[in-house]
Amino acid sequence: MLKGIIFDFDGVVAESVQVKTEAFGNLYKLYGDNIVKKVIKHHETNGGMSRFEKIKLYHKSFLNKVITNQEIEELANQFSKLVVNKVVESPYVPGVLDYIQKCTKKYRLFISTGTPTNEMSQILDRRGISKYFIEVYGSPEKKYAHISKIMSKYDYHPNELIFYGDANTDIDAAEKANIPFVLIKNSFNEKLVNSFKGKIINNFKGLS
Repeated sequence: MLKGIIFDFDGVVAESVQVKTEAFGNLYKLYGDNIVKKVIKHHETNGGMSRFEKIKLYHKSFLNKVITNQEIEELANQFSKLVVNKVVESPYVPGVLDYIQKCTKKYRLFISTGTPTNEMSQILDRRGISKYFIEVYGSPEKKYAHISKIMSKYDYHPNELIFYGDANTDIDAAEKANIPFVLIKNSFNEKLVNSFKGKIINNFKGLS
């Protein structure tokens, strides 16, 4: 019997994936178009991975540069300034707000995202939807750690949860925790949609 629902945010609650893509492009544009293309390609195929991990990886793999934690933090702050307002203003995935409003009366709702927890909480507040979610989990913790904490704190069995996500990191975390997963289809995860064998939906219209 379902007791809790976990939502990723970008591409699942809000149509904000493109906002993050453009921000990574801006962050690396001083290194030239070739680097920007590599960054964007990786970003688009690794949704849900935290910006801290991505920045470290891009500097090492694409720029052949070792970057300090302080430098990562500075770039992550730049990234945050580029995205927060735009994410707040992004449209909802069709049907998701109605679905959240219905489900919050029957189940505990959670956010599990690669966005830093404080930033995600700020976005939810500014969108006026933080009241629907019991807890918000973000980076630097991984999504499997989020699920483990939820299961431990609320004494849930795997079949009492469901995870809505749109990226490999979401699928991997759900599979590792053995909880049911539903993939949200969008224009950024076509390859994943083609290879995924589980349940796939276009949006939340008509779900109850």
